[in-house]
Amino acid sequence: MTVPAPSSVPGSTVTSLGSAHVLLTGGTGFVGQAILERLLSSHPDTTVTLLIRPKAGTSALARLRHLLKKPVFASWRERVGADEVERALTERLRVVESSLGALPALPSDLDVVIHSASTVSFDPPIDQAFDTNVGGAVGLYEALVAAGGDPHVVHVSTAYVGGIRKGVFPEAALRHDVDWRAEHAAARDARARVEAASRQPETLRGFLAEGRAGHGKTGPQAVAAAAEEARVAWVAARLVDYGRTRAETLGWTDVYTLTKAFAERAAEQIWAAEGHRLSVVRPAIVESALRHPYPGWIDGFKVADPLIMSYARGLLPEFPGVPDSVLDIVPVDYVVNVILAVAANPAGASSARDDDAVGAAAGAAAPASAPEPQYFHVASGNSNPFPILRMFDNLKTFFTANPLPRDEHTNIPVPTWDFPGVRKVEGAIRTAQRANDWRERVLVRLPSTTRTRTALTGVQTRRADLESLQSLTDLYRHYVQSEIIFDDRRTRALHDGLPEEAPADIGFDVTDIDWEDYFQTVHFPSITAMTRAFSVRPAAAGAVLDARALPRRTDVVAVFDLEGTVLDSNIVEQYLWVRSNGFRKAAWPAEVASLLTGLPAYLRAEGRDRGEFIRAFLRRYAGMPVSRLKGVVRSAGYAETVRRHTLPEALARIAEHRAAGHRTVLVTGSIGTLATPIAHLFDEVVASTMHERDGVLTGYLAQPPLVDEARAAWLAQWALEEGIDLSGSYGYGDSHADLAWLEMLGNPSAVNPDANLAREALRRRWSIRDWSRARGSSASGTSTAPAVGTTSKGEGDRV
Repeated sequence: MTVPAPSSVPGSTVTSLGSAHVLLTGGTGFVGQAILERLLSSHPDTTVTLLIRPKAGTSALARLRHLLKKPVFASWRERVGADEVERALTERLRVVESSLGALPALPSDLDVVIHSASTVSFDPPIDQAFDTNVGGAVGLYEALVAAGGDPHVVHVSTAYVGGIRKGVFPEAALRHDVDWRAEHAAARDARARVEAASRQPETLRGFLAEGRAGHGKTGPQAVAAAAEEARVAWVAARLVDYGRTRAETLGWTDVYTLTKAFAERAAEQIWAAEGHRLSVVRPAIVESALRHPYPGWIDGFKVADPLIMSYARGLLPEFPGVPDSVLDIVPVDYVVNVILAVAANPAGASSARDDDAVGAAAGAAAPASAPEPQYFHVASGNSNPFPILRMFDNLKTFFTANPLPRDEHTNIPVPTWDFPGVRKVEGAIRTAQRANDWRERVLVRLPSTTRTRTALTGVQTRRADLESLQSLTDLYRHYVQSEIIFDDRRTRALHDGLPEEAPADIGFDVTDIDWEDYFQTVHFPSITAMTRAFSVRPAAAGAVLDARALPRRTDVVAVFDLEGTVLDSNIVEQYLWVRSNGFRKAAWPAEVASLLTGLPAYLRAEGRDRGEFIRAFLRRYAGMPVSRLKGVVRSAGYAETVRRHTLPEALARIAEHRAAGHRTVLVTGSIGTLATPIAHLFDEVVASTMHERDGVLTGYLAQPPLVDEARAAWLAQWALEEGIDLSGSYGYGDSHADLAWLEMLGNPSAVNPDANLAREALRRRWSIRDWSRARGSSASGTSTAPAVGTTSKGEGDRV
């Protein structure tokens, strides 16, 4: 659909801002950086005041100095030299250190204000979107009114403030009667309401259940942290949904375009209605530069780029868009050129004025009546349309010729889109998510092996891919099915009025853009280079075994869990070893039957809490004389059993640590006496002790078992007392219950991990070690590690 442009007068557009004093907001953002570069490089007589907030302990001025080192300013820096850059910092550039929410007094001698600051997200929580886009605009225009000057304001909006509509959207004020102030107040109240709802008992119980299911074995603090994390995520998700839904009920695509529309209304009512000059520039989808400062310049991913790279990585098997829908893209340098041309040509200004007459004189009062606000669309859909089907053809052409590598030997094949419609695409995503969830449920119930861990990594990668695909579908739904056409006749007239001698790179005629050349030679190469897309990435197996030699140190510790890590056994087997060595064979069948009968209850306890399981199971020792237990442990039969179940690779690793001067500590939630045959391998054994009465075990522990978070608390205190550097220390554990203390150490290893610990280790890129009796040495004990003897340094219990 084409809208004819009106006739224009050649040479009537002013191209210079002369010596204007310009206030720029959003100067650290994508478009703002490009505006600042143009002011510095092409308008050398201007003075620029930037509104910059301090960030992470960095002052606003320091942020500006860092900003000027970015690639967008490279050509300007090289052309003018270091001395001129420094002069610009001290003479041309001024900094107001503040955010838009709480502005100090602004200069009264401003000639032009370019307001380009806004949120960079389509889908933020509703209160954040309103505070940034609407609250920021309100704060700025109220501060400008208070300053008493009469600058020409160029308000940078978005073409998509037109909302969900079909057909031509004119370059004019939005027509709606929504009370934007009431909506702003409601958005602010939304967080308080959602926060209150998240703290209701019934809601909190759900978060606690979720925390226990995922982190119950790690400890109560881990459960609490997970529950609170779930609550915060729930609040954010509700506020995002609140914004999206409210926007759609009012006729806008999302909360971003809704709040940008309300920001326009704030500019009209607070600034223009008071007799001041206002111009609104509405860019469509802004992407990399076509010409200036150099072809392909871009600062981070922009609107279309996640879709482009997801396609290249094979993550978009289908697309929810309409093939004939226009993807309205415009290069960033065209947007900047329009903004500065509009800034230099306020409504009602004489075309015969000289270049120094831009804006009002410093301190001048507002005119009795100012011209109506003017609106400019910077868009391509009307004059040089680029439909989504054509974008797909460009994507397929480029990434077929330049496929992204999957690994060193294979490339990622790109899909072919059939455009089945958004409902079918979303249905396919939901089906794939259910299948992936089912596969994960199966995998976490299987024994943790290299094969199952690789499969689990694939599940996690698949979940991330599907979540990304769902997010892209939600975010871009309206944009890729849009039937809106942005009238650009006023913008074309402004371009047609440029002097014939004007440099080509300050033009903004979108009909000059060859889309195939732009995407194939400029934009696609730019974003793939920015992301290093063509570099080969590590395989998805994730965790990498750290095989480096151990450094010689005396201020670090190597902490080893016992069951499943040093011993190929658990406390149930240890109990059976004791029973088989110390009791009559006639009693053995009854003991096994009793153990099998109690097994379901033990498994349930183990699933809930490791400490609960240990307490329950160790009750089986009730009535056993202490002397008998010690006699069994000292016997050759028990020691030989322990030797057979000691993992050779664990012995070798212990020896490596001791050779490097590291302190070695064995920690177990079981009875320390049972570890006597291997106690001599460690500098310290930390274990549970059992309560006894008159030389007989009562079946109760003397202190709480040292597991999960209790072990972490002990380790922190012990390291402080002993002068141990935990950040340089090592840990070896096999259970998800070990997570709390493993994550305290700088070099954690998951040894024969259960599925949940394996999942965490893969996510955190920890070492994963598979130790078994089949590797490292023979069953007879011929290993480079110390042999397991029958003598010990005593029970070694310490709690």
